[in-house]
Amino acid sequence: MTWAGLVALWSHWVRHPLQLLTLVAGLALATGLWSAVQAVNAEARASYDAAATTLGEGRFDALLPSVGETIPMKRFLELRRVGWQVSPILEGKIDIGEEQVRVVGLEPLTSPRGFEQFSSIKTYDLVDVLSGRIVFVGPKTADLVKGSIDALIIEDLNISPKTVVADISVVQSLLNQPNSLTRLVLSEAQPLGRPALAAIAPDLVLMKAADGNEIGRLTDSFHLNLTAFGLLSFAVGIFIVHGAIGLAVEQRRGMVRTMRAVGMSLNRIILLLTLELTMLALVGGVLGILLGYFVAASLLPGVAATLEGLYGAEVTGENLQLRPVWWLSGLAMALVGTLLAATDALWRIRRMPILSRGGARAWSMAAVRGRRVQALMAVGLLGASGMLAVVDGGLITGFVLLACLLLGAALALPLSLGFILKIAQQSARQVVWEWFWADTRQQLPGLSLALMALLLAMAANVGVSTMVSSFRLTFVGFLDQRLASDIYVTTNSIEQAAQLEKYLIPRSSAVLPLLSIGTRLAGQPAELFGARVGPTYTENWRFLAFTQDAWSQVGAGSAVIVNEQLARRAELWVGDSLAIAPGKVLPIVGVFGDYGNPIGQAIVSEGMFHQLFPNRHATRFGIRSNNPQGLINVLTDSFGLPARNIIDQAAIKAISMQVFDRTFIVTGALNVLTLAVAAFAILTSLLTLAAMRIPQLAPVWALGLTRREVGLLEVVRAIVLAGLTGLFALPLGLALAWVLLAIVNVDAFGWRLPMYFFPADYLRLGLFALIASIVAALWPAFQLIRIPPTQLLKVFANVR
Repeated sequence: MTWAGLVALWSHWVRHPLQLLTLVAGLALATGLWSAVQAVNAEARASYDAAATTLGEGRFDALLPSVGETIPMKRFLELRRVGWQVSPILEGKIDIGEEQVRVVGLEPLTSPRGFEQFSSIKTYDLVDVLSGRIVFVGPKTADLVKGSIDALIIEDLNISPKTVVADISVVQSLLNQPNSLTRLVLSEAQPLGRPALAAIAPDLVLMKAADGNEIGRLTDSFHLNLTAFGLLSFAVGIFIVHGAIGLAVEQRRGMVRTMRAVGMSLNRIILLLTLELTMLALVGGVLGILLGYFVAASLLPGVAATLEGLYGAEVTGENLQLRPVWWLSGLAMALVGTLLAATDALWRIRRMPILSRGGARAWSMAAVRGRRVQALMAVGLLGASGMLAVVDGGLITGFVLLACLLLGAALALPLSLGFILKIAQQSARQVVWEWFWADTRQQLPGLSLALMALLLAMAANVGVSTMVSSFRLTFVGFLDQRLASDIYVTTNSIEQAAQLEKYLIPRSSAVLPLLSIGTRLAGQPAELFGARVGPTYTENWRFLAFTQDAWSQVGAGSAVIVNEQLARRAELWVGDSLAIAPGKVLPIVGVFGDYGNPIGQAIVSEGMFHQLFPNRHATRFGIRSNNPQGLINVLTDSFGLPARNIIDQAAIKAISMQVFDRTFIVTGALNVLTLAVAAFAILTSLLTLAAMRIPQLAPVWALGLTRREVGLLEVVRAIVLAGLTGLFALPLGLALAWVLLAIVNVDAFGWRLPMYFFPADYLRLGLFALIASIVAALWPAFQLIRIPPTQLLKVFANVR
């Protein structure tokens, strides 16, 4: 009987292949978008891990310079002599053609046991490695560096792409940094009784292994954002699945009734339905994983560009590997999503009386009975989102707030539409329109899930586009503030820099040395800048918070200003104090916006900077001039500076905006895909309902409406419902944008952006949604127009 039951259940899909296509396609789309996001995340994290492994990050403690970017070689020797088991590392980048290659210098004789890179190094003659006759490169890097490095090049899969690993002496030569190191890695076993670090090397700080992968920590927020978008896309696809399963169950009520009448138990029927859906979920999941692979492969270059632009993180954008972590999660999501989508339908089957009849009207009445529960859930979720909006609970709380807001609004949509349609029905003065509104109300349960998907997709588009456009406007203003100089010049040496500064003083309005050094402030990676305070800063810079005469205090060397990222992450603000160097603490007198920068920044006066770092000299300058082009000509013709060393303000702004636009390629692509899935949901819902609606349309046709008029009314119905959904999506999208700007961005990136409105963009999105809905309604309407009159007449011949 079990096999007979499966055959009977499968016969429904044979008779309704379009519903089967809808179910499998919905699963494939949902799984595909989720898998694509997870594949991209997995590839990026694999790149971070490979880069971190090269330096032993995440496994070995390390010593870093407390101020500056390098450690003198003598410090390594001093630590070794007093018993500290450390190994030197030098890291940097070199230009090879148009590509930048990361070079890492290690010391094989002192490296800790378990360093991944030495699994292959130790298979070669150590003398050849130490002498620089052998270097090791990551995958697909050998051809790139061949000819630029005079050594035998060995490819090692343990090394990240575009990375060269060699003996430290080789890398010091490549980087032209003799006697310099960037970190010292500690062995896990250290001798007892060794001197304290503060006694032997007070200029170094200990970084624990758990804190080592800074790029991974910085990019966690980006990947969480991407995962949230993937989850939203998955939810939109699951709405299609839920609708298809619910419709199939309603249409099979008669079949279930018959199966129970001939002796099959209800539990066995539920088990067979679950088995059937599990098999379909596996099919849809596999198709989704294949789709996700191709989507991820197309998105990966954009993600790599985004991560490099926002965080300076290097991710290979060329090859996507089929990693179990993402395709297994895709299959799991397909199975779990299908079972969750089927829970309500299976519960209704379990509670269905044996003599219950099926049909569209029964479906509509069942939906009416569930509205009270749906209304309570909507109110509860929207209320929870309101409470979470005033709670400072971090990034996870922000995403929970978004989930409550979006899900609550989606649940409230059918109830709100039903209320509006009821008012329209009561206000109708013609019989045809009264029937139209009443019929639309009856079809609302069958279309509600597709309309929910459209609501979420449109709200996501409004919210994300508002966030991105607000960010863009703010970023343009930020560039005008930060790039106040007309020309930016780079010199080739300290001596040339001194000559250039003297040369420029009588020929320009202001010469601003660009002094900076990498350091750690409040325990975080940061940059410390030295500013020549003058009108360029006082007239152009705007603070988020400041005290009176902030720039005067900075210029006097008695105060410091910090960017918003450092202030928020270190929980500092105006009035607090910040240690900018060992033994030097200054009060914070201003906090400035620094959009697009992943790390903290602090600015002191030029004099204070030179007092702290007397050996640090500027080789780059910002220059203000009343005649920028004339000054550029003078610098190239008279001073002899190469044209490539000079860039004007407009060129820097253009480059910055290109990086900005490239940063949001991924979110734009996911926006389009999510909206396409929602349009597909409307199409499939209308198609599956078309055959069920013949008993409702036949009497109208018999009373005088032509089939063409009935078909046109179907298109009008789609326009009305899509338009009303768009009106609800606009405030929801703006609320989403506010949450992203005021809560998620602050916790994820460290800055809060002002919110702007873009009516033209919202109108354009609404038109696109209407066009998509019209296109989705044309096929079902065309089917109704072409339906044979004999099929309509059969309605009156059948007992119903």
